[in-house]
Amino acid sequence: MMSSVTRPERVTPYKLPDDGTFPNSSLPLLAYQSAVEDKVDDLAVTFEQLFQANRWGGSWRNGIYSFRHYHSNVHEVLGIARGQAHVEFGGPRGEALELTAGDAVVIPAGVSHFNLGASADLLVIGAYPKGGVPDLCRDSLAEREAALARLPLVSIPTTDPVYGAIGPLTRAWT
Repeated sequence: MMSSVTRPERVTPYKLPDDGTFPNSSLPLLAYQSAVEDKVDDLAVTFEQLFQANRWGGSWRNGIYSFRHYHSNVHEVLGIARGQAHVEFGGPRGEALELTAGDAVVIPAGVSHFNLGASADLLVIGAYPKGGVPDLCRDSLAEREAALARLPLVSIPTTDPVYGAIGPLTRAWT
């Protein structure tokens, strides 16, 4: 059953293949446009509760780093609780997306992400399947080699962070 705070699924998948610098992933990045009703009292709390209810934990509040980075040991979801951001995914030859309050994006392990610019009031809620703890990899060959060994060990989540057991992630990542 869909939560009263979530909207009907409007999810766009993006394939971001290995570019020689960033491993990226064979799993698609999933961009959820207006995933959460933006008129709720506190979008930050709404995202935190939604992610936790769908077994994505270890949540945090912050922005998005202004340098290219990725996580090689865990997938990540970002929920935009306030403001807007222009974010590059997959490296310089990847995709640049505009994210606004109420949007969410699921980033597969290995996919580079980078804040190209954001409003001063940007607030992002992040979380990981089962509350995983991410590493932080950048664009170095040594980190890439180590990441390539870790990436195949990252398991597919059993739930979608926004829609639960029968959400877009569970269909797109099988």
